[in-house]
Amino acid sequence: MSASSQLSIISETIRLNNDDNVVVARISLICDQMISSEKIKVLQDVPRGHKIATVDIGKGQAVRKYDQIIGFATNNIKAGQHVHSHNAEFGDFARDYAYGEAVQLTNYVPEKDRDTFQGYVRDNGRVGTRNYIGILASVNCSDSVARLIADHFDKHAMETWPNVDGVVALPHQTGCCMPLDGETHGNLERALVGYARHPNFAGVLIVGLGCEVAQIDGMLESYDLQKSDTLHSLVIQECGGTASTVSAGIERVEAMLVAANKATRSTCPASELTVALECGGSDGYSGITANPALGIAVDTLVRNGGTAILAETPEIYGAEHLLTRRAISREVGEKLIARIHWWEQHTAANQARMDNNPTPGNKKGGLTTILEKSLGAAAKGGTTALMDVYRYAEQVTARGFVFMDTPGYDPASITGMVAGGANLTCFTTGRGSVYGGKPVPSIKLATNTEMYERMQDDMDINCGVIVDGTATTEETGAQIFQMILETASGNMSLSEKHGIGDLEFCPWQIGAVM
Repeated sequence: MSASSQLSIISETIRLNNDDNVVVARISLICDQMISSEKIKVLQDVPRGHKIATVDIGKGQAVRKYDQIIGFATNNIKAGQHVHSHNAEFGDFARDYAYGEAVQLTNYVPEKDRDTFQGYVRDNGRVGTRNYIGILASVNCSDSVARLIADHFDKHAMETWPNVDGVVALPHQTGCCMPLDGETHGNLERALVGYARHPNFAGVLIVGLGCEVAQIDGMLESYDLQKSDTLHSLVIQECGGTASTVSAGIERVEAMLVAANKATRSTCPASELTVALECGGSDGYSGITANPALGIAVDTLVRNGGTAILAETPEIYGAEHLLTRRAISREVGEKLIARIHWWEQHTAANQARMDNNPTPGNKKGGLTTILEKSLGAAAKGGTTALMDVYRYAEQVTARGFVFMDTPGYDPASITGMVAGGANLTCFTTGRGSVYGGKPVPSIKLATNTEMYERMQDDMDINCGVIVDGTATTEETGAQIFQMILETASGNMSLSEKHGIGDLEFCPWQIGAVM
């Protein structure tokens, strides 16, 4: 599915492909209303963003949207009827992965002509979009101490260091009572290491309890991280308790603040941007407006030498064959399918199924099956070659469009991508997510005008203009890319203005807590 702006927005409905047997209601439709473009009568009220059959669909036959299968009819559906979870459901079907058959080599912008932003160049050459001091906890047991240290540096205290965005503690709910060689510990360790060396942090303090599974020194040694003037650690049991550790932590942070306050922004190429792509609280417009528009922005970023990370493996399920066709090699495509197979086994072992999403809110917004949601979600990744596939929170080293294995749960997914190196997040939403996550700014992209107008406190861009007919997908994508550059340069997103982001660090937990 391409991120095309050629939507057939005629009167009341949106046709996405000539071979589809459903169209999407652009506005709420009422029974007996005629849809002249489709030559059908609406047989029952249909909410905006939901689907209407344009031809009779027999029981067991495929429901098609985006010229792809999004589900199967559970009973006979007449032309003009509302198509949703009451008469259509998820069903598995064979998919041709066709590794690399549709890969397109990127038409890069010449280096001298590439877009730029104002970023923080760190001593190791990596570039940040923000200038924070971070306090990480190795285990939930040290969360409170980390928080007490950060609380010392309130808005009044930070007036002494005007060039620093803040001191942020990132608590979490794990770190112990798990296998040392298990997947949860691996995810946590990679997440902590990724944040510890993230370029949006000018300095980091890691606080541990002392007896937990997630030992700080072992973690740093495993990833060849050395303690320094910008990377410190404290262990509560070795410092003599809470008060002593808080006092020592404040002293360490103050020393890092002096150096961090000297950091200044400089002109950096857009190739230094790595953008996390997320969708949450989705609706029937997500795959029509915000996601394809973000895909346009991603293509522009990649052409400028930058990187974009698509994630949420359960939410590309049913669309993975579109990504494997874009894989730069068969090996890369097979890495993606290996993660799909892991998820199939993982959900089966936990008495779940891959169609457990859309959520109730997604369904109310018009999404019927995970197949439909996935096809829309994949549009965020644009059209360029899939360069590599990464484990959760693994450091992203390839440039261009890549994929990271994460769950669909938004905070956990974004935590993994930020740990992987994302220094900015673009988040599409149809129902109205208010996500923000320090130390990385989050740009919110609304899929529809009604929600955008209702939630202007939180939505940075209205992509609903595409179905309103007042802007094209390309124009909206260009607007998103421009906001990416401006936000990376220091303009605050709305979530930042609200101070959101201290509680969203959420490493992915897998398996037993013992």
